[in-house]
Amino acid sequence: MKKQLDEFRAFILRGNLIDLAVAVVLGLAFTAVITAVVADLITPLISIPGKVDFSSWTFAINGSVFRIGSFFNALISFVIIAAVLFFLVVKPMNVLMARYKPTPEPPAETKECPYCLSSVPVNATRCAFCTSQLDAAAELPPDTGIKSSSATKGSANV
Repeated sequence: MKKQLDEFRAFILRGNLIDLAVAVVLGLAFTAVITAVVADLITPLISIPGKVDFSSWTFAINGSVFRIGSFFNALISFVIIAAVLFFLVVKPMNVLMARYKPTPEPPAETKECPYCLSSVPVNATRCAFCTSQLDAAAELPPDTGIKSSSATKGSANV
C-alpha cells in the first residue's frame, strides 16, 4: 500500500502535471476575461444599430423543431470571440515576440568533399579530412585572391 501511495505522490508532483494544472486554471480565468470583453464591450457595439437576436428563428419538419436562430447566435458569438482573441491577444503577442526574437546567424558556406563526403569551406582547395586536392578554381569567384591549383602545376606537392 505504501508503494502505491509513493507512486501516486510521484505522479501528482511531476512537473508537467503541475504545469498542466496551472495552464488549465489560467485558461479558465482568461476565458472569463474574454467572455466579459465580448459580452460587455463588443456585443453592445454590434447591437447599436438595432437589437440582433436570432433565437426566435425556428422551423419544424414532422413535429421536430429546428432552432436555427440559436445556432446563428452561437456562430456569431464564436466569430466575435475569435476576432477579439486574434486582434487583442494574438496580434500583439506576435509583434512582441518578433521584436525580441534573436536573429539567427547565417550558416557557414560549405561544400561537400567528393572523396570523403565531409563538409569543407567553399573556398578550400584541399579537404581538411582526407587531404584530397579539390577543384576550387571553377567554384571560386574571380576576386577571391586564391590561386587555382593549375597555377602551381610546376611545383611539387608536399
